Amino acid sequence: MIAVVHHPAYVASGQSANPSQLSKNAAIRDLLRAHGAAIEWHEPVSMPLRWLEAVHDPDYVAEVLAARVPREKERRIGFAVTPSVATRAAVVPGGTWLAGKLALERGFAANSAGGSHHALAATGAGYCVLNDLAIAAVRLAEEDARRVLVVDCDVHQGDGTAALTAGHPGIATYSIHAEKNFPARKARSTCDVALPDGTGDAAYLVALAETLLPMLDAYRPDLILYQAGVDPLAEDRLGRLSLTPQGLVARDTFVGRAAAARGIALASTVGGGYGRDVAVLAEAHVRAILTLGQAYQEARFTGAVALP
Repeated sequence: MIAVVHHPAYVASGQSANPSQLSKNAAIRDLLRAHGAAIEWHEPVSMPLRWLEAVHDPDYVAEVLAARVPREKERRIGFAVTPSVATRAAVVPGGTWLAGKLALERGFAANSAGGSHHALAATGAGYCVLNDLAIAAVRLAEEDARRVLVVDCDVHQGDGTAALTAGHPGIATYSIHAEKNFPARKARSTCDVALPDGTGDAAYLVALAETLLPMLDAYRPDLILYQAGVDPLAEDRLGRLSLTPQGLVARDTFVGRAAAARGIALASTVGGGYGRDVAVLAEAHVRAILTLGQAYQEARFTGAVALP
């Protein structure tokens, strides 16, 4: 059984400039519900204000919670911060934190939203309002885990997460992404793996294994927060790495096995995935959650980490 965190507020109205990101959560929820007894549902609460302000500028947090984000910041985000979007922005970090807590207890858990890795201290950016990964990582590192590693496999660099957690003694960041993709100005993660356009499955998986495994063994985290974006897929309208669905399954299988074999708790978030067909996007995200859960459970007992 896979522990999945979901809140009704995750299903916010879509925006004309971004038709998929805020509407795909309903489809993800419905597909996960179809798996019935295989899923155990957990509902988060909004992240307390002090933890939002531990990462983001208090004035920006106030703008978001009041749904009064200035137009120039909304342009950087890519859509309007309406009251429903503001509510969602406060709940999603609580969901990622709860997934981390559940993972520490059970081994693996998934948030059915989250992965907003571009949000910075005083503004959102790139379809991200508040940075749930950074907020959850800071709280988990200070309350529950000695060392937290954010593993970001979205096609875009996790610039906001890297910037917001830089210097924290209990947090490290890993990002494998397309070198020439958004953002134009990259931040510095603890480990950055920048790949050329059109990398493809085989080269991607080699790069992942050669860089992530040494970091896991050197840093020895208690918990991984995993940004499982599906935008490295070749058909994604914002992706450039040309992965196949089979390659993405291999990616998630590898991450799940690598964490489980080392006794590292693993909590996943949704992350990026862009296209007009919401059902196709949701299928890719649900496949990632199910693949991670299955791979983690299998490797927990066998210790297998080899690429499939």
